Amino acid sequence: MARDITISTRELTPYEQLVLQLMCEGKSNAAIADQTSHSEKTIENTVSRSAQVFGIKSDADTNLRVLLALAFRAHYGDNAFDHLNVECSHLMLGDHGELLCNRHRS
Repeated sequence: MARDITISTRELTPYEQLVLQLMCEGKSNAAIADQTSHSEKTIENTVSRSAQVFGIKSDADTNLRVLLALAFRAHYGDNAFDHLNVECSHLMLGDHGELLCNRHRS
């Protein structure tokens, strides 16, 4: 089932961005809580609040974290995932023989 994910209704706070970046790395709420020195409940609330920013609602057919990661990537660009060290699938050969990403070129 396709979902309509809106662009955020407001900018995420730096803390919300950090939590979502760690979530996009595949970290659990417990791991994020440990790394940020917050409670797991604080992380759960931050994830839920961030989902609301993107208009994502949880239901039986929805994995909120997956949709939130996709929305975060769509809003903040592919650079949001650069720290994962996954080879870009948009590489092309540049003018001088170097590999460039045709989606991240400035």
